[in-house]
Amino acid sequence: MKQFFQRAAGIAAAAALLAAAPLSQAHEYKLGQLEIGHPYARSTVPGQPAGGAYFSIENKGSAPDRLVALSSPVAKSTEIHTMAMEGNLMKMREVDGGLEVKPGQKIAMQPGNGYHVMLMGLSKPLKAGDKVPLTLTFEKAGKVDVTVNVEDIAAGKDDMKGHAHH
Repeated sequence: MKQFFQRAAGIAAAAALLAAAPLSQAHEYKLGQLEIGHPYARSTVPGQPAGGAYFSIENKGSAPDRLVALSSPVAKSTEIHTMAMEGNLMKMREVDGGLEVKPGQKIAMQPGNGYHVMLMGLSKPLKAGDKVPLTLTFEKAGKVDVTVNVEDIAAGKDDMKGHAHH
């Protein structure tokens, strides 16, 4: 009977560790009333000049703020872009004047439709497992340094159909 309980306890502990594993990959940052969630980028291939970075921004405060600048030592320049379907054509544009985050709003930057960060002029390919520094500058809250985890592009390649620039 004692062995049964030891084995059951071992199985329960292993299950708890496995369940928590995805949580260990999540990482968040707080700057004033802003929360930045799970910054990540997709791996790139050698010679690819640009990559995309993604994260969420949630404004838990009562006043709007604006993401006005980004920088990373792995890219010559960084820009906030938006992508949207216009008819049968995917259009990508830089967001002029920064990205406003209204009180209570959560913006999810993700592959496909919507906002993302372009890392342009990459100094080297982004490899799965790499950790890339990225500085976000907000109009009111100031600056925050985040770590962008580089994930394998194959893990989400279905999201990237038709987005060869990433």
